[in-house]
Amino acid sequence: MQERKRYLSRAVKSIEVGGKTVSKLLEEMSDTGFQGKRLGEVARIWVEMLHQKGLTIFLGYSGSMSTTGQWKLVKWLIENRFIDVLVSTGANISEDILDAMGYGFYQGSWLADDKKLLDLKIDRFYDVYSDEHEYRKMENLIQSFGSTLDASRAYSTREFLYEFGKFQSKEGIMSITAAAYEQKVPVYSPGLIDSGYGVALSLLMREGKHIRLDQTQDMEELVQIADKSRRTGVVYIGGGVPKDTIQLSTVIKSLTNGGDEETPHEYAIQITTDSPQWGGLSGCTLEEAISWGKITTNSKKRSTVYCDATIALPLVTQAIHETVKKRTYKPDLSWVFA
Repeated sequence: MQERKRYLSRAVKSIEVGGKTVSKLLEEMSDTGFQGKRLGEVARIWVEMLHQKGLTIFLGYSGSMSTTGQWKLVKWLIENRFIDVLVSTGANISEDILDAMGYGFYQGSWLADDKKLLDLKIDRFYDVYSDEHEYRKMENLIQSFGSTLDASRAYSTREFLYEFGKFQSKEGIMSITAAAYEQKVPVYSPGLIDSGYGVALSLLMREGKHIRLDQTQDMEELVQIADKSRRTGVVYIGGGVPKDTIQLSTVIKSLTNGGDEETPHEYAIQITTDSPQWGGLSGCTLEEAISWGKITTNSKKRSTVYCDATIALPLVTQAIHETVKKRTYKPDLSWVFA
C-alpha cells in the first residue's frame, strides 16, 4: 500500500488561461506531463543553478541557432554571467557576426527552388536565407583578423576567439565573441574550422600565412576549469561535439586525480530534437551519461526536453530574465586569460 501511495503522490495540475508571466507558465507546465513538464523542469533547474555558490556553468551550443535569431539570447546570457564557459560549433559563433555587422538573415521557404537560389547567390538554412555576398564579407572579416596574428606559434581556439572578440569589440561589432571578450567568458570551439573560420583561414594560408590551432590546449584548459571549480553544471543546446567536449572534461578530471572516483557535473539540462535509439551523442540521454561518470545521479538536478531549441531557448531565457535579476556568485576565471 505504501509503495502504491508513493507512485500516486504527485498529481498532474491542469493549466488555466489567465494573465501570467512566462516564468509562471513554465512553473505550471512542470506539474503537467510529457515535454511540457520537461520544459518546465529545464527552466527550474537552470534558475536553481544560478542561485548556487561555487558552481561554474558550461553552455554547449550547437545546431543552426544564430541564423534563426537566437544568438542575442546567448550574448545576453554571457553579458549577465548566467553562463561562465561557452563551447560552441564554429557556425554559431561566425554566423552571429553576419548579423552583428548589420547584414543579417532573411525570411525564406523550405520549398524554395534551390537551383534558382544558387544562381542568385542566396544561401538557404531550411526556411532562412542569407546573401552569399554578405556572407563572404563576414569571412573576409575573419581573414582580416587572422592576418594580424603571429603565425610563428599555435593558438588554442579559446585564445584565438578571445583575440578575435577584442578585434570586433574595437570595431563596434558586438557579437557573441565580442561580448565574451568584454565579460572575460572563455569560448572554446572544437569544430571551429567546420565553418566560415575554416574558409577564412584556408584562404589566408594561400596568401602565405598559416594560423595553427591547438585543440589539445583547449581540452587541458577545460579540465583545469572543471577541476578548480569543483562544482559544475551544464546546459546543452543540441548535442554534437560541444556536448561531448564538455562531458569529457569530467572524465579527464577524474583520470588526472587517479580515476578511482567519478567527478560528474552536478547539474545538467539538455534541449534536443535527437532520439537516443540511434546511438548518437546528440540524442544520448543524461541517464546514459551517468554510466560514464559524466552526469549527476540526482534526478532532481537533471532534465532533457525533446524540443526544437528555437522554441525552448527563448521561453527559458525569458523565464530567467523574469526570476533572476542578478546572479550573486560569478566564478572568477581570470586565471584562464592570464
